[in-house]
Amino acid sequence: MRAYVAIFEARFRALLQYRAAALAGLATQVFWGLVRVMIFTAFYASSTGAQPMTLPEVITYVWLTQALLMMLPWRPDPDVEQLIRSGNVAYELVRPVDLHGLWLARAVAQRTAPVLLRCLPMVVLAYSVFGMAGPAGPLPALAFAVSLCATVALSAALTALLSVSTFFTLTGRGLHSLVIGVLNLMSGAIIPLPLLPEWIQPLVRVLPFRGLLDTPFRLYMGHLPPEAALQAVGHQLLWTVLLVLAGRWLLARALRRVVVQGG
Repeated sequence: MRAYVAIFEARFRALLQYRAAALAGLATQVFWGLVRVMIFTAFYASSTGAQPMTLPEVITYVWLTQALLMMLPWRPDPDVEQLIRSGNVAYELVRPVDLHGLWLARAVAQRTAPVLLRCLPMVVLAYSVFGMAGPAGPLPALAFAVSLCATVALSAALTALLSVSTFFTLTGRGLHSLVIGVLNLMSGAIIPLPLLPEWIQPLVRVLPFRGLLDTPFRLYMGHLPPEAALQAVGHQLLWTVLLVLAGRWLLARALRRVVVQGG
């Protein structure tokens, strides 16, 4: 376990060095957050039907999305991707640690360090200027914190699985483009999930992607009651275990057929 903690710490410190990129990303996310808030405001102003979320809840949802956007597993670990393409993954294979565990530790750092650089200033700005509300109470705040930890684990498991898939696709651009589209829609990154049509809601509730954004956000707002927190976090953890098992199985299969050429 000490080896994986050391790998996480080294990767985490390396990712914290990209402060200029984080500042640029923060400005971009504020801009798109304002655009999304204006779109939803216009939608609510022109709609006469009852909606499953109020406009203030949607605004809070949008700013939480912008603050934690980098937690989404957009793509595999770029360093691992390059190792597989170049054949230098052979060096990874001789390390005295479990390969999937190593990549999972790196993925946890990848899903947390960039978020920490942007999250706090985004939340302070959105809360003080752009109408973001605080948590619905102490219990929702606690449920949000627990669910957010489960979100990190779920996102890291998906990132590691995408990294393993590079053994089979090499570039992986097609698969990764497909994953981005599914993630954006099914996690709530584009539209809060309660606003999606009723016919797709059963699928949304079953798939793991709602655990990446929607679950912690709705616990934060009290849109999901605290008594539903156990089931919601359980859904996140169950999918985390399944994705880790799938990643380990896929990696074992890949390593049985991998061929590394070169000097």
